[in-house]
Amino acid sequence: MHMEWYRIFLYTARAGNLTKAAQELHITQPSVSYAIKQLEASLGVKLFDRLSKGVKLTPEGAALLGYVEQSFSLLQAGEDKVHSLKRLSAGELRIGASGPIIKHLLVPPLDKFHAQYPGVRIRLSQGKSAEIREQLKNDQIDLGFVHLPISDHELDVKHLATIQDCFVVGHSYRHLLEHPITARELIQIPLLLLSKGSSTRRYVEEWLFSLGVTAEVDIELSSMDMLIELAQRGYGTAFVTRSFIKQELKEEKLYELQLTDPIPERSIAVATRRDISLSITANQFMNMLTASLDEMR
Repeated sequence: MHMEWYRIFLYTARAGNLTKAAQELHITQPSVSYAIKQLEASLGVKLFDRLSKGVKLTPEGAALLGYVEQSFSLLQAGEDKVHSLKRLSAGELRIGASGPIIKHLLVPPLDKFHAQYPGVRIRLSQGKSAEIREQLKNDQIDLGFVHLPISDHELDVKHLATIQDCFVVGHSYRHLLEHPITARELIQIPLLLLSKGSSTRRYVEEWLFSLGVTAEVDIELSSMDMLIELAQRGYGTAFVTRSFIKQELKEEKLYELQLTDPIPERSIAVATRRDISLSITANQFMNMLTASLDEMR
């Protein structure tokens, strides 16, 4: 099928004149006549009756016109859709991340993105790093924000930010601030950790194991916000990310325990599928996120 022949057919049918169609198409009248003859030969039917002052569709030509108009209308709608995606006046932004990463890392740039591009639909999925990885591989999200390390040959993983974890307590445990405490002393305090299966839980357990101790968890929850709340209420010591509790530390609602063995830093990364190009929407959000992280540093 030669699309240009059909385009010339459409303009000719609307103009009712070969010369007018040629002028609208910015081509010569012989080119219009040639294309019509080629299309008629290809279809094996006559499409126009040649009149003294122009042309008129045959019954077969009239039957074809409706389909050609629909086809070009659909193509135009497709072009309009692409342009709207390019302008970010439409489309989707599909993101997956853990609750704390969403709250403390993604919400500021998401607020700016949503205000600037209200026509883009934001699809936000909360989950553990392992769940985020599977969502990426199943093409359910475009950007996955995870804690390192993560290794998967299907994913492209890029470092975004370095975070420092800590153990915090409320007022009732302030006496523990008098001197640095060892890992063995730490596990004598009721421990408040995230649920098993999370990268954060795995990280703290591996760190404690490297120091020769095994954690006996008193309270395990799926929400870091709840860990923070219970630590403030005196239920024990919670393992949290320091940058996520700046305000609580400043207002002395929480206190950071000083440890004889410092907790190593961790990294937050963005993961994407290696074999799939990022949409304009996802790329623009990453630009805004990068700018937001630069402001935070």
